[in-house]
Amino acid sequence: MGFNHDYGGVYEKPSTKNVKKTRVYISGPMTGLPGLNFPSFNAEALRLEGMGYDVVNPVDLCVNPTSWEQCMRIDLAALLTCDMIALLPGWQKSRGAHLEVNIAHQVGIEIVSAKDLTS
Repeated sequence: MGFNHDYGGVYEKPSTKNVKKTRVYISGPMTGLPGLNFPSFNAEALRLEGMGYDVVNPVDLCVNPTSWEQCMRIDLAALLTCDMIALLPGWQKSRGAHLEVNIAHQVGIEIVSAKDLTS
């Protein structure tokens, strides 16, 4: 507890226990890249988690895909739970990333370059 000079009384310091973390979806190219570019996605997820973000990594979402379309349905549903989409280098060459960015834009999800997120 501390003393609140503005109101002349005692106040409780606000708790940070229930503060909502920003939920970030990682978007970038996969198809046609070595290892489906999983190392880049996983490295970015670790970096963002280290900065305190709640990260949604599509690498973790579609474990046994039967098709690109099936994965996109899963990924897009997860994207819609996020506050922000962070774009990996090369996202412009990805059909899926373009779709994710378009949807994020249409529903008001913040769009940023992953490299611009710093602590």
